[in-house]
Amino acid sequence: MHIFIAADHNGFAMKNDLAEWLKADGHTVEDFGPVEFNKDDDYPDFGIKVAEAVAEDPTNRYGILLCGSGVGMAVGADKVPGIRAALIHDPAIAAAAQRDDDINVLALGAQYIDINTAKKIITNWLTTPFSEEERHKRRIGKITQYEKSR
Repeated sequence: MHIFIAADHNGFAMKNDLAEWLKADGHTVEDFGPVEFNKDDDYPDFGIKVAEAVAEDPTNRYGILLCGSGVGMAVGADKVPGIRAALIHDPAIAAAAQRDDDINVLALGAQYIDINTAKKIITNWLTTPFSEEERHKRRIGKITQYEKSR
């Protein structure tokens, strides 16, 4: 899979570890930064760029964003049309979010989960297919329709 990844200073170390792990697992990973630790960086500078890259081909591209809580990254990414970002801290919720909501950007709170939990979340997210159930497609369609009306 083609995965774009980024973080702010709070998720910097975990981002680097996850990028290497994903590459070792055979994924194509593009790191959108930062390339060095900067305690004064701002999550929107990285998260929005990943969301824009994913939005260019939202069915074949995925994004992983990390900040302290994950909330800021999810909020910023969801401002980009075509993005369905979710903050996930639990592997079971990752599977449910993908199955029911076909999320294409995953936000993680690096201060609230450890690397092993992050890997389980990512694995569940990447290996769970969207259900294609009519009710879920209808709901996602309503969101897409709203985005296009703005």
